[in-house]
Amino acid sequence: MFDKKPKSYTDLLGKTNRIVEGTTIKGDIISQADFRLDGELIGNFQSSGKIVIGPAGSVTGDIVCKNADIEGKFNGKIHVTEILNVKSKASIQGEVSVGKLSVEPGAEFSASCAMKTNIKNLMPNDGEQTQQKTS
Repeated sequence: MFDKKPKSYTDLLGKTNRIVEGTTIKGDIISQADFRLDGELIGNFQSSGKIVIGPAGSVTGDIVCKNADIEGKFNGKIHVTEILNVKSKASIQGEVSVGKLSVEPGAEFSASCAMKTNIKNLMPNDGEQTQQKTS
């Protein structure tokens, strides 16, 4: 009656992993939950959630995620399926692929950028097929 079920990864999406300033990680990080990085990552990052790179944070490698806020330094390839927010003190170099992009004045953005629309936005009439009448 009062048995607690273990939380699924979807319940963890409200939680945030954190790497604090002064910490350096060499290797890849794969996380289902959101992530805040104020330290340094030399490697790749993958998440079905959001990554926040704080003002002291830096990433050298590739990132694949749903959303991202960058205030620190990034060098590599980044693929964000929804929104990438680039803050005024951010420095981005490399290749960027996003759904939507927001860049504040003052940010250093030296990257090639491709904006990809979601497939669901391309279908007219919510995916309904249109029929043509012939006489």
